[in-house]
Amino acid sequence: MHPLRPTLLLMWCGLLAVPAAGQTPRPLTRSQAGDEALARSPRLRLAGSDTARAVAALRTASLFPDPSLSLAWSRSAPSYHASLELPLDLPWLRSSRINAATFGQAGSRWRFAFERAATQLEADTAYTRALAAREQWRLSARNADATDSLRGIAEQRRDAGDASELEVQLAVIVAGQQRNRAVADSLAYDDARLALQAALGIADGAIVVEPADSFLPPPPFVAPAAGTPLLVAAAEADVAAAAAGALFARRSALGAPSLTAGFERGDPDMPGTLPTVGISLPLPLVNRNRGGVATAEAERQRAEATAAAVRVESGNALARAIRAERIAMTLVARDAALLQAADRVSLMGRTAYREGAATLASVLEAERNARDVRTQYLIDLAGAWIARGVVRLLSESTTPGTP
Repeated sequence: MHPLRPTLLLMWCGLLAVPAAGQTPRPLTRSQAGDEALARSPRLRLAGSDTARAVAALRTASLFPDPSLSLAWSRSAPSYHASLELPLDLPWLRSSRINAATFGQAGSRWRFAFERAATQLEADTAYTRALAAREQWRLSARNADATDSLRGIAEQRRDAGDASELEVQLAVIVAGQQRNRAVADSLAYDDARLALQAALGIADGAIVVEPADSFLPPPPFVAPAAGTPLLVAAAEADVAAAAAGALFARRSALGAPSLTAGFERGDPDMPGTLPTVGISLPLPLVNRNRGGVATAEAERQRAEATAAAVRVESGNALARAIRAERIAMTLVARDAALLQAADRVSLMGRTAYREGAATLASVLEAERNARDVRTQYLIDLAGAWIARGVVRLLSESTTPGTP
């Protein structure tokens, strides 16, 4: 079977990248991908519901207790009884209850901010992988083009009596392998675009977006101003909320009194309306809210332990991410220098083989080295973008102006 020409190969790979429904994919930049993820992500909507629940809890804690109306009738005089009972929301109980809900809302707010940044990171990572898959597919297509051209040179030299049939068949095998790899990389690019759409919350089974940015090294990273990391701030707010909750439980041990006011009618000895006033005092003789206090103290201890673990994990994760980002950027710079040397060697080998000054095996080895260097460059470049995104996420803090 005669090998396919490069033009046919590119057309074949291009057809594999066309959506099944036939629509033209919409170009998408990296910033647009982050915005669409924030607008559609189910993960962010779930975090938003937790924030709304915390707001509702604060609103509930700020409400005053409702009074209760009691109406009664009896055969004995006086026959008609009406009373209104108003529970007293004591200031020390109300303040601790509202403080617990306020700190809970603050923790929810910081967790929502982290989830927002994490959603953008997820979209950014998927976008980076789609860019890397696109460049890998283009590289494979160019490699297939180059090996097919090398096969043509081998055929010309064979026809001129300067090369053997073995060299031609070797070139044919290598060209076929590169064609297969180009097709596989085209399918991998489609998978990466579908993964990008999933990260953006797009449920369409067809490919409707494609990355539009160039795949260049990330810009220099500007470290944000010092501040408390978002997850640490959320954990500290949880500790404050648990401490306020424990204080509320201890203060609730005595209970809250109630005022009672009403009237009675139907007494033959005292006609008319007879007012009644009273106060209801709880007697903490048996319960004294021991169970509630123990539960609140356990929650406070758990929140403190969680906050300590979050501080350690957050600091170590940020240190590892910064180190990984620096190593990735170093590898990208080193790969960029190797790319120029590999491309020169590949071009020199192809020219030498055309002129009969080099063997086909040496040229194929040079081509393979150039492909490996460029593939490794794409891998390291994707790793640098992903590591940079992780550093940005873990560097997000409560300090205003954090990027």
